Amino acid sequence: MKLVAIDIDTIRLGHPLPFVLRGANGVLLANKGYVIRDRDDLSSLLARGAELCVDTEESGDSYRTYLAQMQHMLLAQAPLGQIASMKLPVGQDSGRSSDGASDWLALQARATQLLRVPDSDDFPQRLLNLHERLQWHCEQAPDAALLALIYLTGQETRMYSATHAMLVACVCMLVARETLGWKPRQVARLGQAALSMNVAMTMLQDQLALQTDPLTAAQINAIQDHALHSEALLQRMGMADPVWLEAVRHHHSRTPGPLADRSEGIQMARLIQRADLFGARIAPRATRAPMVATAAMQASYYDEQRQVDEAGAALVKTLGVYPPGTFVRLATQEVALVLRRGASAAAPGVAVVLNREGMPTGELIRRDTAQPQWKVSAAVARQEVRLQLPLERLLPLV
Repeated sequence: MKLVAIDIDTIRLGHPLPFVLRGANGVLLANKGYVIRDRDDLSSLLARGAELCVDTEESGDSYRTYLAQMQHMLLAQAPLGQIASMKLPVGQDSGRSSDGASDWLALQARATQLLRVPDSDDFPQRLLNLHERLQWHCEQAPDAALLALIYLTGQETRMYSATHAMLVACVCMLVARETLGWKPRQVARLGQAALSMNVAMTMLQDQLALQTDPLTAAQINAIQDHALHSEALLQRMGMADPVWLEAVRHHHSRTPGPLADRSEGIQMARLIQRADLFGARIAPRATRAPMVATAAMQASYYDEQRQVDEAGAALVKTLGVYPPGTFVRLATQEVALVLRRGASAAAPGVAVVLNREGMPTGELIRRDTAQPQWKVSAAVARQEVRLQLPLERLLPLV
């Protein structure tokens, strides 16, 4: 038995407990499904157990979420005292009750932990669970999902690979569902392939995002062969879907032309390749700044022969010229963050973060960019906006 203290402030009074509750000495206080009705009930349990704990072997996904949050704090170099005092949150194992910042940060850390160490026995099910949560976010709050992932991509280097995989998966699923009209099974399979496309080189990708030295010969070989290695690893872990595997194997293929004449797996691979291109260009590296969204969009829009690419055009149509999570300059010379897609590709919903003098506004001010006086005049590079805005301030505005 391995006990972990829970954060009692996150217990939802009047709702069934998601796991067995024990005292500090391991004594059973309440079974899974027990309802703590009010603060008096809670106080009574505390009196019996001194501290409220769960056995990690009994807690399932809740404990994995706790580990993911701790991993995020470690990677973010949080104070050791804050990490040591961290307690398990209650009722957050499903991820289906919130699309807030805490859930996205937990997903980011959980994906990093999963994809960096993909050889565990439960890897296939955990990968499917992660995909299911991303799919739910994309269906229930697609603009919030884009805002969270594009914004995190623009500032994250330590957990680049997993953040990138989640972004590409969500972009692909949105494009396939909203613009290409693919069937739900195809959309899900596409998201799963995108999420696992780089599973054989997750740790290397994270290393390269921070590396300033030239690539070694071993690194070059690993990059060139990673699609085949990812496919082989997925097969070894029990993934047998031939379409999924075909998409992973070919996700770096550079073959222009229409989608209709291709197999389902190759169509998926082309869409992943276009989204992969976009996501990689808007992400910072130790050796370069991120590209502005419009330039990254253009790279996806045109194919290898400088012709309009069908998959790339569908991506631009779905995300808009200025996707959520990117910065733009308005006709007023104010700088705004894009919060959501608009009725037209060039008129997104935004909130001003810097006034025309370049000073932070304090309060985020919404603007209707469909109005001429507030229309978008240009994209703004992330590094030009020297302002850190926490996701918890941004997502409620979507």
